[in-house]
Amino acid sequence: MSTRYFSLVLGIVFLLVGVAGFIPGLMHMPEQAADVEVTENFGRLFGLFPVNILHNIVHIIFGIWGIAAYRNYGGARVYSRAVAVIYAVLAVMGFIPGLNTTFGLIPLYGNDIWLHAVIAIAAAYFGFMVKDTEVGHSTTTTTTHRI
Repeated sequence: MSTRYFSLVLGIVFLLVGVAGFIPGLMHMPEQAADVEVTENFGRLFGLFPVNILHNIVHIIFGIWGIAAYRNYGGARVYSRAVAVIYAVLAVMGFIPGLNTTFGLIPLYGNDIWLHAVIAIAAAYFGFMVKDTEVGHSTTTTTTHRI
């Protein structure tokens, strides 16, 4: 898989997950809202991942960004690198009280921790390790004129 396709697939998945967070049948109410102050659409997506309205919006933004980044290798590489760094930070934040709710705004604890870590590792691979074959190819065309 190329970096561009990784960007597209991750973008689509983020978009779908963001929208899924607004579908009541896919949300399960947790026993308590931890220290999350924003409780609109708060619950566990698929019974596993704590989300709320802000978390869902962030997923949708990352989804749109990933789909847009698919247009060219440079954009996809920047997207992958940014996702790697951001999601690594989010995974670490999930272990730290106070930060694991992003100061009460977005839940980042529980199953979100390992999921964010896996996303960060995959994005780091495509953003920093993979050298796509399309790099270096010219996109300009030449024409010859006959006299």
